[in-house]
Amino acid sequence: MGRFRRPQVPLIYAFRVTTSRDADYLTYIAGLPRVLCGAAALFRDEEGRVLIVEPNYRPGWALPGGTVESDGGETPRQAARRETFEEIGLDVELGPLLAVDWSQAPDRPAIVAYLYDGGVLDEERLGAIRLQHEELLSWRLVSRAQIPDLMIGSLAGRVLAGLDVLETGSGAAELENGRRVG
Repeated sequence: MGRFRRPQVPLIYAFRVTTSRDADYLTYIAGLPRVLCGAAALFRDEEGRVLIVEPNYRPGWALPGGTVESDGGETPRQAARRETFEEIGLDVELGPLLAVDWSQAPDRPAIVAYLYDGGVLDEERLGAIRLQHEELLSWRLVSRAQIPDLMIGSLAGRVLAGLDVLETGSGAAELENGRRVG
């Protein structure tokens, strides 16, 4: 017989409700607004072109990345690394945070999107890319000028802000819907 594996649960539900105060707290937490969290890595080649991937589940191009599995204790940095490995087959230790973007749309909850420096990939690393065909159709390298035409929503602004941070060394950019604030 297989070993029982206890499912991971959100931390707010992992403690025993022993008082009405505990129940009140859980009711309060359950009523708070929901925010999604995503993380991605910005990879470039030796010519400065950006690696992008083509999802099969939505229009437009994206960066390797995805949802942070926060209920299991995953951090944004861990998610970006895991998603990079799952989507393109590269296990890369990520560099500094480049941008954080508060992105809202009428058809979904707000998303806090983290963007990390994936570094420069040489020809050998690019040749080692293996796509996750369940989610991705293809990948390619594009110039900075091509990004606004290929990426939809706030993602284009996020990528351009990340490239600016790499170019200027200015530190992580704070964004709202792909535009710098503050």
